[in-house]
Amino acid sequence: MNSGSPVRPELGDLVVGVDGSPSAHTAAHWAAEEAHRRGRSLRLVHAADIDRRAFWSDAETMEAVRRAGHDLLTRTTGSVHARHPDLPVTRELSRLEPVAGLRDSAGDRGTIVVGSRGLGGFSALLLGSVGLGVAARAEVPLIVVRGESERPEAGSVTAAVHDETDLDWLLLAAAEADARKAALRMVSVWNVLTHVGSVATMVDDLDGIARRRVREVKSLADRVRELYPQLIVAHHVETGTSTPGILIDASSRTDLLVMGRSRRRFGVGPSLGRVAHTLIHHAHCPVEVVPSGYASRGEGP
Repeated sequence: MNSGSPVRPELGDLVVGVDGSPSAHTAAHWAAEEAHRRGRSLRLVHAADIDRRAFWSDAETMEAVRRAGHDLLTRTTGSVHARHPDLPVTRELSRLEPVAGLRDSAGDRGTIVVGSRGLGGFSALLLGSVGLGVAARAEVPLIVVRGESERPEAGSVTAAVHDETDLDWLLLAAAEADARKAALRMVSVWNVLTHVGSVATMVDDLDGIARRRVREVKSLADRVRELYPQLIVAHHVETGTSTPGILIDASSRTDLLVMGRSRRRFGVGPSLGRVAHTLIHHAHCPVEVVPSGYASRGEGP
């Protein structure tokens, strides 16, 4: 996809990490519902880190690890099929450590789903190291399942946009809303503090920047409507001094919050911005992080 001729992206299969924690169990059922909406398959992955464990564990211990992993996958599969008997579900006991195992299983076009707290977590507000590792390194979308599992549906998907360069991943948010038959809410936060100390220090300059942001967001909304004419698309720019705070508040009134992940600086190392980091720890709903350029890679699943 390029900026001149965007196309409607396809939503991929779901890959969910299970580790026996209540959070992972919730994530598995959320992913099953998402797979059902998309008309895609669900893959349950338990990454047991067998290759690395083998260096210091004996054969009996390794057999116990494998058996426990298979039992967990069998139980989770049964629980998912009890609610979605016709959903295609596969399971995988990965030999890799969790971050690598989930990335490997997702391939180039899958969507990874994780819970907001793993077995090693110590607070319901903290995302486990696995989730953070995947969020920073995955080259496919990651959804962190947060919020109350039984909360009523709001009938909307919210996209946290910044400017016209967001069109690539924004169309994926539109596809999510379309699959849910929900509205797409585009929220852009104009934070005046980000311009303090820059070349735009005069009041007139700041006002001009704000008007330009409004025009860019409206232009994004118009391009989404061209590809999704039946989709209800709302857009607005909010002014405030805390971008994460405004988006966290917005997450309490939506079913899914989608945002892009910026490119890695200098092209190396993991990168997860401050806003994304805050949202996947504190949002009131599931948060989807889409890596830059994902939607424009390839022809689809």
